[in-house]
Amino acid sequence: MRNQKVEQKKNLLEEKVISITRVTKVTQGGRHFRFSATVAVGNRKGLVGIGSGKANEVPEAIKKALQAANKNVCKVALKDGRTIPHEMISKVGRSIVLIKPAKEGRGIIAGGAARAVLELAGVKDIVAKSLGSNTQVNVAKATLDALKMQRTPEHIAQLRGKKVEEL
Repeated sequence: MRNQKVEQKKNLLEEKVISITRVTKVTQGGRHFRFSATVAVGNRKGLVGIGSGKANEVPEAIKKALQAANKNVCKVALKDGRTIPHEMISKVGRSIVLIKPAKEGRGIIAGGAARAVLELAGVKDIVAKSLGSNTQVNVAKATLDALKMQRTPEHIAQLRGKKVEEL
């Protein structure tokens, strides 16, 4: 029964290819080419995940990346179903991503990989800025990390053993 619910949830996820790169392994016999793909999945209602896969052909790499992304799906805290509760900075490798909540109607102000992750997460109003390296894979991972670190007032109150009004 539980597996059916998980499968239904995964069927509702949209997917976006963030990057496809050709990876070369130099051997004694010459160069061996493979493809690496990074994919983001989400339901635009607070569930989002990122995965990467490698294979000899592009479609196969995308398929592997999709499977990895579906395994890594996580819940994101949204305020009023449109923005994030507070600003956050996240760093993966040399990529640094700053995300800030925005007023209603502002839209998603972000570029490239960060935009793809934010759209699939269901965030409607946000400002995101890539501060360090612009490596697509690391920017996507940093954006996802920043979204995971979001805390709602209800969650903080629960951690402190208080009511929301007491905060």
